[in-house]
Amino acid sequence: MGKSSAERRLDDTEASAFLRALRTSPRKLNLVAELIRGKDAAKALAELTFSRRRIAHDVKKVLQAAIANAENNHQLDVDRLYVKEATVGRAFAMKRFHARGRGRAGRVEKYFSNLTVIVRERTEEATAE
Repeated sequence: MGKSSAERRLDDTEASAFLRALRTSPRKLNLVAELIRGKDAAKALAELTFSRRRIAHDVKKVLQAAIANAENNHQLDVDRLYVKEATVGRAFAMKRFHARGRGRAGRVEKYFSNLTVIVRERTEEATAE
């Protein structure tokens, strides 16, 4: 018996990958996600490879996972993939304290974020142009 499988939320020409609890603030992660939105998968990988930001390495891993999911799970053509969405969300914040003068404490919040990357296969008409 058991539960029936859930409906697929994405189209047949799409694949996704996500990473939870990424140790950076959503604001900083969104700067890197903006670099790859709407670009071809190969160009986006090249952009992330040479980016100087620390978190770009983790974003590149998620993009590679999305490309692998598209190829292996959904039999999509890797050469026609592009980044449809790169969504950044806030996960949680660890509360810490920093010792200040006169016996006081300053609050420090260490932010975490979630990242979802959706790749989509271009149609033949779009690749012909």
